[in-house]
Amino acid sequence: QVQLVESGGGLVQAGGSLRLSCAASGSILSINDMGWYRQAPGKQRELVAITSSLRTGYADSVKGRFTISRDNAKNLLYLQMNSLKPENTTVYYCNAKAIPSSSYREIEVWGQGTLVTVSS
Repeated sequence: QVQLVESGGGLVQAGGSLRLSCAASGSILSINDMGWYRQAPGKQRELVAITSSLRTGYADSVKGRFTISRDNAKNLLYLQMNSLKPENTTVYYCNAKAIPSSSYREIEVWGQGTLVTVSS
């Protein structure tokens, strides 16, 4: 019904920048919250940044370095990551709370993840 596909991950040196993108597709009536999460091996998935019509929020560890933005007309989500650190190395996931046109009930959708590697 609703799919999320991330792109933009890769290898970057410490201090560098990357821009992640997430494209939502399918029969979508509307999308409420969209956000970026990350999960390191053996750890729980954690929120990086989230945005909706009412709020934008960031994890303390990325405030001032990461910026989340959204193109509602195209159902796109971005995460601009600046001043990257080796500890930012992990898989980043796109998340959306969307209402499919087929059901009119909100569902939570995850992308497949994109790997970000920051070398020291």
